[in-house]
Amino acid sequence: MAPDRRKMIVEAATKSFSLFGFKATTMDQVAKLANVGKGTIYTFFKNKEELFEEIISTLVKEMIAEAESAIDPNIPFTENVHRALSRLLAFRSQHQLMIKLIQEEADMGTLAVSEKLQHMENEIIAYLRTKIEAAIAKGAIPQVNTEITSFLLLKMYIALVSDWERNHEPLSSEEIAETMKVFLVRGLE
Repeated sequence: MAPDRRKMIVEAATKSFSLFGFKATTMDQVAKLANVGKGTIYTFFKNKEELFEEIISTLVKEMIAEAESAIDPNIPFTENVHRALSRLLAFRSQHQLMIKLIQEEADMGTLAVSEKLQHMENEIIAYLRTKIEAAIAKGAIPQVNTEITSFLLLKMYIALVSDWERNHEPLSSEEIAETMKVFLVRGLE
């Protein structure tokens, strides 16, 4: 059976974006890494942006699957939120492509990268929103504005995990979960 050229191209492009960033990646590099002619890439993808979009879409699906795998229906909603966010951020900090994209956005402000990172944040917020809506439907938490609450959950979690650590000792998982519970859940009661 012939190798899946499309898959080879996506893997090569992921590697190139991870090593060089979006701006510095060229279709020539991707073709060399995939061991295909540049024309072959264009049979699957119109341009570098479309190829990048494919990779980011896959990455978002992987992140959501990671979060889902952390959820336990037998524990309280707030603990599940913490577990899902923790898994998402661990994935984000360990994934070489994510690290490179965050670095490129900070260093160069590449518009395509900023847009994709925003897209990923929006997907995470949408995911959290479905979980909050389910918790409201079950009566686990009171009725709230699910969009704002999802946004605040993500931003508070990022602040406690990364921003806090710039000037303080890292918080334990339990401290993060308790802090979020105090501000969000008890604040909702």
